Amino acid sequence: MNPIEELTKEHGPVKLMLRILEKASDQLEAGQEMNVSDLENAVAFIREFADKCHHGKEERLLFPAMEENNIAEEMAIIDALIEEHKIGRNFVKNMSEAIAEKDSSKFIKNARGYIALLNPHIDKENQKLFPMAGKSLSEEKQKELELGFEDIEKNVIGEGRHEELHAIIHKLKDKYL
Repeated sequence: MNPIEELTKEHGPVKLMLRILEKASDQLEAGQEMNVSDLENAVAFIREFADKCHHGKEERLLFPAMEENNIAEEMAIIDALIEEHKIGRNFVKNMSEAIAEKDSSKFIKNARGYIALLNPHIDKENQKLFPMAGKSLSEEKQKELELGFEDIEKNVIGEGRHEELHAIIHKLKDKYL
Protein backbone atom coordinates (compact mmCIF):
# COMPACT_ATOMS: atom_id res chain seq x y z
CA MET A 1 0.00 0.00 0.00
CA ASN A 2 1.16 3.53 -0.72
CA PRO A 3 2.71 4.82 2.54
CA ILE A 4 0.72 8.07 2.53
CA GLU A 5 -2.53 6.14 2.01
CA GLU A 6 -1.50 3.77 4.81
CA LEU A 7 -0.98 6.62 7.27
CA THR A 8 -4.30 8.18 6.26
CA LYS A 9 -6.08 4.84 6.69
CA GLU A 10 -4.56 4.40 10.18
CA HIS A 11 -6.34 7.56 11.26
CA GLY A 12 -9.67 5.70 11.06
CA PRO A 13 -9.04 3.46 14.10
CA VAL A 14 -7.46 6.36 15.99
CA LYS A 15 -10.54 8.54 15.44
CA LEU A 16 -12.69 5.60 16.51
CA MET A 17 -10.70 5.38 19.75
CA LEU A 18 -11.25 9.10 20.31
CA ARG A 19 -15.02 8.51 20.07
CA ILE A 20 -14.72 5.61 22.54
CA LEU A 21 -12.75 7.79 24.96
CA GLU A 22 -15.43 10.47 24.68
CA LYS A 23 -18.19 7.98 25.55
CA ALA A 24 -16.18 6.47 28.40
CA SER A 25 -15.54 9.98 29.74
CA ASP A 26 -19.25 10.81 29.49
CA GLN A 27 -20.09 7.67 31.47
CA LEU A 28 -17.51 8.46 34.14
CA GLU A 29 -18.81 12.00 34.36
CA ALA A 30 -22.31 10.62 34.86
CA GLY A 31 -21.04 8.73 37.90
CA GLN A 32 -20.49 5.28 36.46
CA GLU A 33 -17.72 3.24 38.00
CA MET A 34 -14.37 3.15 36.21
CA ASN A 35 -13.95 0.00 34.12
CA VAL A 36 -10.22 -0.39 34.69
CA SER A 37 -9.75 -3.15 32.13
CA ASP A 38 -11.47 -1.24 29.32
CA LEU A 39 -9.56 1.95 30.06
CA GLU A 40 -6.25 0.08 30.27
CA ASN A 41 -7.02 -1.48 26.89
CA ALA A 42 -7.83 1.94 25.45
CA VAL A 43 -4.53 3.34 26.71
CA ALA A 44 -2.65 0.28 25.39
CA PHE A 45 -4.24 0.79 21.98
CA ILE A 46 -3.23 4.46 21.96
CA ARG A 47 0.31 3.73 23.09
CA GLU A 48 0.93 0.88 20.70
CA PHE A 49 -1.15 1.69 17.63
CA ALA A 50 -1.46 5.48 17.60
CA ASP A 51 1.93 6.30 19.08
CA LYS A 52 4.40 3.44 18.65
CA CYS A 53 3.12 2.35 15.22
CA HIS A 54 1.54 5.37 13.54
CA HIS A 55 3.56 8.18 15.10
CA GLY A 56 6.61 5.93 14.91
CA LYS A 57 6.22 5.70 11.14
CA GLU A 58 5.90 9.45 10.93
CA GLU A 59 8.75 10.39 13.27
CA ARG A 60 11.24 7.71 12.21
CA LEU A 61 10.57 7.70 8.49
CA LEU A 62 8.11 10.16 6.94
CA PHE A 63 9.23 13.34 8.68
CA PRO A 64 12.96 12.76 8.04
CA ALA A 65 12.22 11.93 4.39
CA MET A 66 10.26 15.15 4.00
CA GLU A 67 12.91 17.17 5.84
CA GLU A 68 15.45 16.09 3.22
CA ASN A 69 13.55 18.27 0.75
CA ASN A 70 14.03 21.27 3.09
CA ILE A 71 10.69 22.84 2.13
CA ALA A 72 9.99 25.52 4.75
CA GLU A 73 6.21 25.02 4.85
CA GLU A 74 6.61 21.27 5.35
CA MET A 75 9.25 21.78 8.04
CA ALA A 76 6.98 24.15 10.00
CA ILE A 77 4.09 21.68 9.97
CA ILE A 78 6.38 18.80 10.95
CA ASP A 79 7.75 20.78 13.91
CA ALA A 80 4.19 21.49 15.10
CA LEU A 81 3.15 17.85 14.69
CA ILE A 82 6.15 16.57 16.65
CA GLU A 83 5.29 18.95 19.48
CA GLU A 84 1.69 17.71 19.43
CA HIS A 85 2.92 14.11 19.62
CA LYS A 86 4.83 15.04 22.80
CA ILE A 87 1.79 16.75 24.32
CA GLY A 88 -0.33 13.72 23.43
CA ARG A 89 2.09 11.36 25.15
CA ASN A 90 1.75 13.42 28.32
CA PHE A 91 -2.06 13.17 28.19
CA VAL A 92 -1.76 9.39 27.74
CA LYS A 93 0.71 9.10 30.64
CA ASN A 94 -1.72 11.02 32.82
CA MET A 95 -4.64 8.82 31.71
CA SER A 96 -2.63 5.76 32.70
CA GLU A 97 -1.81 7.27 36.09
CA ALA A 98 -5.48 8.16 36.59
CA ILE A 99 -6.50 4.56 35.95
CA ALA A 100 -3.94 3.28 38.49
CA GLU A 101 -5.12 5.89 41.00
CA LYS A 102 -8.81 5.22 40.17
CA ASP A 103 -9.16 8.97 39.67
CA SER A 104 -12.07 9.46 37.27
CA SER A 105 -11.79 13.23 37.10
CA LYS A 106 -8.08 13.07 36.21
CA PHE A 107 -8.86 10.49 33.54
CA ILE A 108 -11.70 12.59 32.08
CA LYS A 109 -9.57 15.75 32.01
CA ASN A 110 -6.70 14.03 30.19
CA ALA A 111 -8.90 11.99 27.85
CA ARG A 112 -10.76 15.12 26.79
CA GLY A 113 -7.45 16.97 26.38
CA TYR A 114 -6.14 14.16 24.20
CA ILE A 115 -9.32 14.17 22.10
CA ALA A 116 -9.16 17.96 21.67
CA LEU A 117 -5.52 17.67 20.59
CA LEU A 118 -5.79 14.69 18.25
CA ASN A 119 -8.87 15.56 16.20
CA PRO A 120 -7.36 18.73 14.66
CA HIS A 121 -3.93 17.03 14.57
CA ILE A 122 -5.35 14.29 12.34
CA ASP A 123 -7.09 16.86 10.15
CA LYS A 124 -3.80 18.78 9.78
CA GLU A 125 -2.04 15.62 8.65
CA ASN A 126 -4.80 14.48 6.29
CA GLN A 127 -5.49 17.88 4.74
CA LYS A 128 -2.05 19.49 4.72
CA LEU A 129 0.96 17.29 5.45
CA PHE A 130 0.04 14.10 3.63
CA PRO A 131 -0.90 15.85 0.36
CA MET A 132 2.41 17.74 0.58
CA ALA A 133 4.25 14.46 1.12
CA GLY A 134 2.50 12.89 -1.85
CA LYS A 135 3.73 15.72 -4.05
CA SER A 136 7.24 16.23 -2.69
CA LEU A 137 8.42 12.64 -2.16
CA SER A 138 9.72 10.74 -5.16
CA GLU A 139 8.36 7.31 -6.06
CA GLU A 140 11.68 5.84 -4.96
CA LYS A 141 11.44 7.55 -1.55
CA GLN A 142 7.84 6.36 -1.16
CA LYS A 143 8.97 2.77 -1.87
CA GLU A 144 11.63 3.17 0.84
CA LEU A 145 8.94 4.39 3.23
CA GLU A 146 6.73 1.42 2.36
CA LEU A 147 9.54 -1.00 3.25
CA GLY A 148 10.32 0.94 6.42
CA PHE A 149 6.66 0.85 7.46
CA GLU A 150 6.62 -2.93 6.97
CA ASP A 151 9.72 -3.18 9.16
CA ILE A 152 8.03 -1.18 11.94
CA GLU A 153 4.93 -3.38 11.73
CA LYS A 154 7.01 -6.55 11.95
CA ASN A 155 9.92 -5.69 14.23
CA VAL A 156 8.68 -2.83 16.42
CA ILE A 157 5.01 -3.67 16.83
CA GLY A 158 5.48 -7.42 16.43
CA GLU A 159 3.92 -10.18 14.38
CA GLY A 160 0.17 -10.37 14.96
CA ARG A 161 0.03 -7.44 17.41
CA HIS A 162 -1.64 -5.16 14.87
CA GLU A 163 -4.54 -7.63 14.64
CA GLU A 164 -4.74 -7.89 18.44
CA LEU A 165 -4.96 -4.10 18.70
CA HIS A 166 -7.76 -4.02 16.14
CA ALA A 167 -9.59 -6.69 18.13
CA ILE A 168 -9.31 -4.47 21.23
CA ILE A 169 -10.78 -1.47 19.47
CA HIS A 170 -13.66 -3.48 17.99
CA LYS A 171 -14.50 -4.91 21.42
CA LEU A 172 -14.50 -1.40 22.93
CA LYS A 173 -16.52 -0.05 19.98
CA ASP A 174 -19.20 -2.71 20.52
CA LYS A 175 -19.35 -1.84 24.21
CA TYR A 176 -19.21 1.97 24.10
CA LEU A 177 -20.63 3.10 20.75
